[in-house]
Amino acid sequence: MRIYNTLSRRKEEFRPIEEGKISMYVCGPTVYNLIHIGNARPMIVFDTFRRYMTHKGYKVNYVSNFTDVDDKIINKANEENLPSEEISERYIEECKKDMKDMNVMPASTHPKATEEIGGMIEMISRLIDMGYAYATSDGTVYFRTKKFKDYGKLSHKNLDDLESGHRSEGHALKVAGTEEREDDFDFVLWKPKKEGEPAWKSPWGEGRPGWHIECSVMAKKYLGDTIDIHAGGEDLIFPHHENEIAQSEAANGAPFANYWMHNGFLNIDNVKMSKSLGNFFTVRDIAEKYDLNVLRFFMLTAQYRSPLNFSADLMEAAKSGLERISTAVEHLKFLLKNASETALSEDEEKNLEAAKGYETKFDEAMDDDLNTADAISAIFELVKFVNTNVDEKSPAAYLNALKEEIVGLSDILGVKVEKAEELLDADIEALIEERQAARKNKDFKRADEIRDELAAKGIILEDTRQGVKWKRAD
Repeated sequence: MRIYNTLSRRKEEFRPIEEGKISMYVCGPTVYNLIHIGNARPMIVFDTFRRYMTHKGYKVNYVSNFTDVDDKIINKANEENLPSEEISERYIEECKKDMKDMNVMPASTHPKATEEIGGMIEMISRLIDMGYAYATSDGTVYFRTKKFKDYGKLSHKNLDDLESGHRSEGHALKVAGTEEREDDFDFVLWKPKKEGEPAWKSPWGEGRPGWHIECSVMAKKYLGDTIDIHAGGEDLIFPHHENEIAQSEAANGAPFANYWMHNGFLNIDNVKMSKSLGNFFTVRDIAEKYDLNVLRFFMLTAQYRSPLNFSADLMEAAKSGLERISTAVEHLKFLLKNASETALSEDEEKNLEAAKGYETKFDEAMDDDLNTADAISAIFELVKFVNTNVDEKSPAAYLNALKEEIVGLSDILGVKVEKAEELLDADIEALIEERQAARKNKDFKRADEIRDELAAKGIILEDTRQGVKWKRAD
């Protein structure tokens, strides 16, 4: 597997710290509202990476955080006159629903910033003791950016150039002694309490952490001082990931991450997504028009580092492409209903061997820096090959092997191509009766299982005084 490492700006052969295992940290969302499709891209991309590496035999320890204390959360809480934790918990649950609908697997660990404050205070204290950070009289703690010699190695930005640019744009740099921050490039590790904000006790007074410190602490706690892969959106390279490196490597005395993966930007009709332009879409907005399986497939039609343009036409093209694969699978299932159990002919044996060649093409694409676009092309080629090499005389073993080849490759991408079997009305009524009997016998576990089974097949139950009503989801 070759990965483009943002740190070196070249593709490198992936070599894990521990054979057969991968430690991976992916920056998660700030939970103040429903997630948008820009949030969805890294979720889908790096979930796909995790699935592929698991397929290759690795055990992946995948950590992705929820930022549940932030100015945006506090502002939302003030707007709704609610505690900030109520806002964050609401949108964590909504995020998890969207992730499930996009077939994004839960992380091995989903830490929350508010549950890791102790570790943040500990790391900040260590940085102060080592001379990398300092507290001001109002309780703010800053990181001494220029003391960390390698600052800028990820973004390839030079502090002297940034300082020159700062001056050339007409921004007056701080005059010594006019404020307690020592340098304009020092960034916040801890900020003092403000009225109406959540706060925690610390050696520097009540307050809350800066944004950058949380990921350094969570990565260290759940994965170790040095991790295999750190990933996120391209917009996080500077300053967020750059600051994470400075904090972590200063505090731990070890490299933070060996590989850095960043997905490209998402544009809407070739324009950057923005609420002010009215081209801002949440995942729920898309779910009103499309199955989120289509959104996932669309996100994978481009190589993850490339900019991705979102439009109605491109989503329709993705929907049609996905239907081509699903139709091939459904045709094979149809032929299987009456297929014979006869042995495979020599030609059929050769065809199965040829089908394996498309799997090889798929693997080669994925091994080349997760090139899902070419991997999907390999699946389309396989579908075309299958469609021209099966008929009603094909034996069951042959048909089933080809079906499993298509479904298996699609599963690695997390894309569902098998349609759920639709329940007949009589079957639904029988399951509802069984559920009612289970509830009467206080077997609530079985009752819940039946409800979940029906929900998975698009059947919505409603318990009313007149009995149980049901309907098929639209």
